[in-house]
Amino acid sequence: MRDSVEVRRSRIDGSILCPPSKSYTHRAIVISSLVDDGKASIVRNALLARDTNATIHGCRVLGSYIEVVDDEDEEGISKGNSSGKRGRILIIHGRREFSIGYREIDAENSGTTIRILAAISALVKEGSTLLYGDSSLNRRPMQPLLDALKQLGVQCRSLADGTPPLLVNGNGIEGGYARITGSISSQFISALLIPSVYARHDVELSVGGEQVSKPYIDSTIATMKIFSAVVDNYDYRQYSIARQEYKHANFTVPGDFSSAAIMLAAGALAGSVRVEGLDFTLPQGDSRIVDILRDMGASIHVDTGRGMVHVEESRLDGGSFNLADTPDLLPVVAVLALKSKGSVEIRGVAHARFKETDRIANLARELSKFGAVVKEMDDGLVIIPPKTLSNAVLESYDDHRLFMVLCIASMLTEHSVVRGVSSVDVSYPSFLDDLASIGADVKVIG
Repeated sequence: MRDSVEVRRSRIDGSILCPPSKSYTHRAIVISSLVDDGKASIVRNALLARDTNATIHGCRVLGSYIEVVDDEDEEGISKGNSSGKRGRILIIHGRREFSIGYREIDAENSGTTIRILAAISALVKEGSTLLYGDSSLNRRPMQPLLDALKQLGVQCRSLADGTPPLLVNGNGIEGGYARITGSISSQFISALLIPSVYARHDVELSVGGEQVSKPYIDSTIATMKIFSAVVDNYDYRQYSIARQEYKHANFTVPGDFSSAAIMLAAGALAGSVRVEGLDFTLPQGDSRIVDILRDMGASIHVDTGRGMVHVEESRLDGGSFNLADTPDLLPVVAVLALKSKGSVEIRGVAHARFKETDRIANLARELSKFGAVVKEMDDGLVIIPPKTLSNAVLESYDDHRLFMVLCIASMLTEHSVVRGVSSVDVSYPSFLDDLASIGADVKVIG
């Protein structure tokens, strides 16, 4: 089978150096691209993966200068201790106001890229920007963001039915008041906050409905603060952004708890895994995996000082989990349910249907192939684990997170096949190598 991996029953044991955070890499690249104080920003431990490469490409198209450096010994960068890092170094010279002209940005599969860069494109001095992506991205909702940008004086529209391609005219952001729903994606909020620093007038943003994925907004505000911009956050219901200036900074991207969660789940399912290179000081919603594993009765040890979490194979308890703020943990908790003593209920993730794929429906379909009894709800799943997992041929729907969790679940079977190998380069290009390095019996086939 083309683009597939064969997985056999495995017992794993070893350490993994956590890959850099995709979310923080996106934000650091974009905000550095808006610094216009004549000095370069240095972003260390940046993740170079398909999604973040799309953001680098888009910022270059808009007019920022981004250089990828292999070693911290390179000219222009002071030496530093790079131990515990597996990312790359970026030197970024930004611009407050992008140059005149028409341009096109291919965001590929990255929702973060297209949503944030759509708002950033309003800062083009004169001209327009066409933004689009692959077939999956071109189905993702964008209209709430476009409506809010229009309220702030930006001329923009969808060339489809509220989805990409998007056309954004330049001439800046007027500012003032805008209202937007919080129930679909926190990326809308992040997209509005980042460029509002340069609006002609202060911006007041009001959020209607239940705000999902709050920790991602915290990540945005934390990164903006590193680059000297302040946002007043009133309980995620209203934001005030005064006119101000981004300033250059040196920023080290933390390890990615979203990726770490998958490897920690692998340890709980099939052996012993230590994930190193984590940073507990910057907000990351998916760090909640530590509490979830504890709640499920996993054998877990956390050393915040060393940035390490160690999980050993455990017979897990069931339970009920609301993942409204951490929808990327839906696939992880879903596969942990396969080894639980009782049922696992996951709620609050209706917005996971608007990710790369409909993760609720697709997880229900694929976990059933293992023999689990799965009830699909509007906003989640109830999973009753089988006594023994059946061998299966599994489809990831070209969704990187589904591919990775189905691989680790397959280690509980005698022989399974998971399709969609090429999707892992979206967020965790070294996933299969890391899994094999700790003893997983995985082999790319086809």
